[in-house]
Amino acid sequence: MIRLRPMTDDEYAEYRPLLDRAYADEMVQAGEWLPDEAVGRANENHAEMLPDGVATPGMLLLVAETDADGVVGRVWIELEHRGGPEAWIDDIEIDAQFRGRGLGRELLAAAEQVVRERGISRIGLNVHAWNEVARRLYASSGYELTSVRMRKSLD
Repeated sequence: MIRLRPMTDDEYAEYRPLLDRAYADEMVQAGEWLPDEAVGRANENHAEMLPDGVATPGMLLLVAETDADGVVGRVWIELEHRGGPEAWIDDIEIDAQFRGRGLGRELLAAAEQVVRERGISRIGLNVHAWNEVARRLYASSGYELTSVRMRKSLD
């Protein structure tokens, strides 16, 4: 069973470069950014969104743990997204060695409960079209499509 706790400053210092790299890789794979600029853009984006790291107002940076395995993942939640009455999951991930055991679904449910406990009745997230595993998880957890972006390569 997953439990969530606040991320420490030391954990954040380890997490941030991994977050930047993962986001950069996703944006390159999605065709949004060029590889040589991606990590820098991700770093700038995250520095703007999290100017005070784990102490940034309105942001929750949480670590997921189990009794058997210790730390198994992380989730970053905005408690107010774009000025609206909904929370937003900016990042959610189970570490690679713990995947395939249902922990992603547990982490998602635990994140939703944290939001619910704060009186917020909606939560959203973004998932890239190529990420079939995540899309299936979110759909089977009750998340609905709210927009679709499309692109055509003219090469």
